[in-house]
Amino acid sequence: MGFSKTQLIGLRADDFRHPLDLQATTALKQLPGLDMLVRSLLGPVAEQFFYLNNIASSILVGENQLPHLHKLLLEACQILDLEPPQLYVQQNPIPNAYTFAMRGKQPFMVLHTSLIEMLTPEEIQAVMAHELGHLKCEHGVYLTLVNIVVLAAGLLPSWGTVIAQSLREQMLQWVRCAEFSCDRAALLAIQDPKVVMSVLMKLTGGSPTLAPQLNLDAFIEQARAYDAISETELGQMLKTAQTAQLTHPVPVLRAREIDRWASSQDYQRLLQRRQIEYNRKADPKGGWRNW
Repeated sequence: MGFSKTQLIGLRADDFRHPLDLQATTALKQLPGLDMLVRSLLGPVAEQFFYLNNIASSILVGENQLPHLHKLLLEACQILDLEPPQLYVQQNPIPNAYTFAMRGKQPFMVLHTSLIEMLTPEEIQAVMAHELGHLKCEHGVYLTLVNIVVLAAGLLPSWGTVIAQSLREQMLQWVRCAEFSCDRAALLAIQDPKVVMSVLMKLTGGSPTLAPQLNLDAFIEQARAYDAISETELGQMLKTAQTAQLTHPVPVLRAREIDRWASSQDYQRLLQRRQIEYNRKADPKGGWRNW
C-alpha cells in the first residue's frame, strides 16, 4: 500500500502520550496488585464474554466482509506501527466505538453502525486510530477495571460506597486523561487535525442528516472559547463539577487539545523524526512487514 502520510515506524506510546495520561497512569500503578488482579482474575472471563458476544451479534470485518473498512484499519495500523486487531461492526443506534485487549490475547475493536453512518471514511479511520491508541498505550487493563468499578459503585452496600466512590473517581480521572493520548494517536494516523476535530463535532451534535451541515470552523472557535470559562473561580469550579463523573472529557476540550498539539513543535518534530528514521532504515530492495 502506498501512502502520502508519514509512516511512524518504531512509534512508541511515550512518543505521544499526553502528560495527564502519564501522570494518572503512574498514580494507578501505585495501587498494589491492581494490574495483576485484573489480568489474572478478570481478564479470562472478560475475553471469553466479549469474544462470544462479538461472534454472536456482530459482523467480523475482513478482506471478504466490508473490505473498505478492513482497508481503513490496515492503513491506520501501518502508520501507527501496530498489529491489526479484529474489527467488528455492531448494530446500535448510539454512535460509539470501543476496544479491548487483555493478557496478550487477540485484541478487538467494535464500531457501531450509527457511528459509521454519520462519518466520512477518513473520519471513521480517525475513530479506528483513536481506539488503536488504547492498544498502543496498553490501556486495556485499566479500561476493564473502570467498567467494573463504575458498575460496582451502584451495587455495593452503604459501608462500601465511600471506598468504591473514591476508587471510581480516581479511575474516571484516569480514563479521561487516557482519551487525550488516544486523540493524539488519531491525529498521528490521519495527520490532519480538522478531521479529528470534525469527528468530535459530529459526536457532539451530529446525525446522518445534520453532519454535512455542521461548520467546523465555528466548532473550533467554540472549543477555543471554552478556556475563557476558567478565568473565574466559579467557572473553573463548574467545569470541574461538570466533568467529575464523565468517562470522557467534554468534546470541546478534546478538540482544543488537538488544536493545540497539532500546532506544537513536539508534534511536528515527531512526524519529521519518524520520516527521517524510516527513510534511513528503508531497504532499497524492498522489505516485508506483516500487516
